[in-house]
Amino acid sequence: MDLWFTENHTSNVRLSIKVDKMLYSETSKFQRIDIFESPEFGKFLTLDGYMMLTEKDEFVYHEMITHVPMAVNPDAKSVLVIGAGDGGVARELCKYDSIKEIDIVEIDERVVAACKKYLPQTACGFDDPRVSVCFEDGVKYVRKCEEEYDIIIVDSTDPFGPGEGVFTKEFYGSCFNALKKNGIMVNQHESPFYAADRAAMKAAHKKIFKTFPVCKVYQAHIPTYPSGHWLFGFASKGPDPLEDVKTREWKKLKIKTKYYTPQLHLGAFALPAYVKEALEDVE
Repeated sequence: MDLWFTENHTSNVRLSIKVDKMLYSETSKFQRIDIFESPEFGKFLTLDGYMMLTEKDEFVYHEMITHVPMAVNPDAKSVLVIGAGDGGVARELCKYDSIKEIDIVEIDERVVAACKKYLPQTACGFDDPRVSVCFEDGVKYVRKCEEEYDIIIVDSTDPFGPGEGVFTKEFYGSCFNALKKNGIMVNQHESPFYAADRAAMKAAHKKIFKTFPVCKVYQAHIPTYPSGHWLFGFASKGPDPLEDVKTREWKKLKIKTKYYTPQLHLGAFALPAYVKEALEDVE
């Protein structure tokens, strides 16, 4: 008998992946955590039945949410990561010797424990001594910060359940206050393709646009996410992701990537017409 994992992308669309076996399953205080092994995508993590990452395509998400802001400020010293219990963002950040501290705030310590055991490909990011993990609600944590970080990366789940609080105007205002002068915030910005995802994307963009003087959106192709077309938000107190990108300095670092390139950095901000129109509707 074949075993398949199926995620509903809409009431009319589903993604199904053939599974060899379930490696781990637990219901924590916050959510259901499952890890499967599949012949096509390797091991993959789901939370409350929603795909978070697979071994085969996680590099796209983690590189694009990390190297875009770091290429604008490759000398960043302090980075706050909200969410990211799989360790993938930390893994990418640790490629920069300039960074002195990486603070990860993850609400569910069981996610971190499960990833450390079953997903070392990403969880290796927790091994660097510059990384400190705080198991707390990211909304409450960032509310207490004042001009502490050069970069904030919001690697959240979707805008419901444990991740709901990081899609509010209050949260984005707290992130603004927590950033130093010329600080940068990057967040996963949902998909523009299906109606429900597009509505969530527009709602988040509207709040960020009203909070930060610089607010732009870029894209990547992630096969296992709804529609495969995924967006990220770039917001800052000053730096522009296109005009201020330090391409020459970034190339000198000789950081090995599988998806991100300086050319792709520029191209990722060239959005399809339907996405631009959706964003302009709320600006």
